[in-house]
Amino acid sequence: MASINQPIIEVKDVHYQYPGAEDPVLKGANLTINKGDFLAIIGGNGSGKSTICKTINGLIPHYFSGDYQGEVRVKGKSVKELSVSVLSHLVGYVYQDFENQLMKLTVFEDVAFSPLNFGFPDYKERAMHALELLGITHLKDQTVWELSGGQKHLTALAGALALDPEVLIIDEPVAQLDPQHATEIYDKLKYLNESLGKTIITIEHHTEFIANYCKQVALIEDGQVKWHEDVRTGLLKITERHGAKIYPPQVTQAAMLLNDYRTKDELPITVQEAVTYFKDYYFYPDSNRHKPNLRPTSSAILSVNDLRYEVKTLNKQRKTILDIPEMTLYEGDRVAIVGNNGAGKTTLMKSLAGIIRPQAGEITIGDINVLKTSVEKLSSHISYIYQNPEEMFIQDTIKNDITYFGKVRNLEQTELYEQIAESLNMRHLFPLDGRLLSGGQQRRSSVAIGLAMLPTIMMLDEPTASLDIGHRKQLVDILHSIRDRIKTVVIATHDMQLVAEWATRVIVMEHGKVIFDGTPKLLFDRVEIWKQAGLKLPQIAELSLALNIQSTLSVDEFVARVKEVSVNGFNG
Repeated sequence: MASINQPIIEVKDVHYQYPGAEDPVLKGANLTINKGDFLAIIGGNGSGKSTICKTINGLIPHYFSGDYQGEVRVKGKSVKELSVSVLSHLVGYVYQDFENQLMKLTVFEDVAFSPLNFGFPDYKERAMHALELLGITHLKDQTVWELSGGQKHLTALAGALALDPEVLIIDEPVAQLDPQHATEIYDKLKYLNESLGKTIITIEHHTEFIANYCKQVALIEDGQVKWHEDVRTGLLKITERHGAKIYPPQVTQAAMLLNDYRTKDELPITVQEAVTYFKDYYFYPDSNRHKPNLRPTSSAILSVNDLRYEVKTLNKQRKTILDIPEMTLYEGDRVAIVGNNGAGKTTLMKSLAGIIRPQAGEITIGDINVLKTSVEKLSSHISYIYQNPEEMFIQDTIKNDITYFGKVRNLEQTELYEQIAESLNMRHLFPLDGRLLSGGQQRRSSVAIGLAMLPTIMMLDEPTASLDIGHRKQLVDILHSIRDRIKTVVIATHDMQLVAEWATRVIVMEHGKVIFDGTPKLLFDRVEIWKQAGLKLPQIAELSLALNIQSTLSVDEFVARVKEVSVNGFNG
């Protein structure tokens, strides 16, 4: 169902400053969204994306205090004149930390919670209808804590849908989801938009999803809406914004680097468009493709033997979460652990860090038995950066959080803290409370806390979730730069572009087991493995497969393998 050019949301000259903040986050924002639009809001971390959405559902000014000026109207009515509860019938909101929206024991109870508490006599029918719309009726009797991340996200979305709002706002819908569930979420949003006429607003960093699903895109920068365009015009406009921490899709970047187009409108933005665009190109083969996947010659740094972890379900049955017969990490390894939500990635890393104690097995780092050593003692050897960054903040300022480890151990590390502040571009965050930062700012701060511990092994759970592309690239550079200080780095991630650009080794997990352990290129060649694990290749690797050439790990590699072309096509 197309937009009918009837405004449903009007943001007019809105200014907003959070309590205690030195500067306003919104500085005269203006935005009009029409009924039936599917809009992606893009911008760097801290630019005001989430804040402008909170003015639409009334959390600002009704819930968050602060200096608020301007006007927001939903269906012609001023947000100032409507309560948050009334607005929730018009605007459904799925937050970035969607797990905090789940409050009841079972899926059905949680989805029925809102219509029940608003006094709808048909609350059960509303809940079932929402579950049916999203195809998750089979989950209705499951407890919320048993769900995977993707299932929890769909449950939170169903809870918002149970009130049948005309507008749905989803803050970073794919930030903590595996590629399979991320695609599933967007497929559901597309159905709600095109078949049911819902107006959809997403806050998104992934331009590939925007290209495939959205109709409109708006850029927020420095507290203002810089432009609001149709998707093709908007994504190609990004190509002009050097240094804006926002990048066009990988296929667009490849065409730009080849400089093989007459006008910007010719550039592809989706894989399908790129297949047509590059179909007559010749690509050099990858001569290093099938070199054997040799183990590193460096020293073993951590060993796992016969590791098994089980939990009890509510019906008293035992469920195996981890079953790892053997695993060894080596000095110099850059390991990416990938797999579907619920595959066991986080449980494995928490076990390696001593946070979780499996029922059976052995984990050793050097001569230390991890399962018999306190977390406090292990922290000098292994730092673990949580998936939810707010769990890393225990002090009143980011500076105190970063320096805490050194202070309690009487370590003088002033130079290290300066290097971290500079490399992560976060000196301005030092005086702030980490719990009040944006999701992307929290992510950078949590990484800084881990770096300040200077461990032997550093483990990061979803380190790029919520980061804009600019800060994501910075993080990759940081991960490369710490090789001299930290012997081994392990990440659990859904970001296959990060895997391609950074990892030397990929461990693929499914149902608590390791089903692949090798290089990124070998994984990308094993189509049956990454499809079985619910993975999705980076856009440039997906394009390579669609062109029937050996998959490439990066845009630069793709471009380097193109035989010389002219603007008129293939040069032979």
